[in-house]
Amino acid sequence: QVQFVESGGGLVQPGGSLRLSCASSGTNFSSYFWGWYRRAPGNEREPVARITSSGSTYYADSVKGRFTISRDNAKNTVYLQMNSLKPEDTAVYYCNFGGGGVIFGSWGQGTQVTVSS
Repeated sequence: QVQFVESGGGLVQPGGSLRLSCASSGTNFSSYFWGWYRRAPGNEREPVARITSSGSTYYADSVKGRFTISRDNAKNTVYLQMNSLKPEDTAVYYCNFGGGGVIFGSWGQGTQVTVSS
């Protein structure tokens, strides 16, 4: 069973940066795609970025050029580097994994990111 925990959130001023981490335990980490998702107050959870098992990356239009997803298969960890943060990036950020376009994991508690002056 694959378990994971998100960390790295916090309060940051507009234009600032944060790096989120998602540390996984279990086997076959490198076989899955891993993604970051977020839910802002009053909104549904939405995909932010995804990285496939081969390293291809995909981003929501709203974060392209500002966010970078990466993975370290040796550490079973996926990262989300967030630069040039905007107030509209404020949300709880979640990671999850899957294959064939299907998300396999249960949603964790996520990590809160607040962008405010």
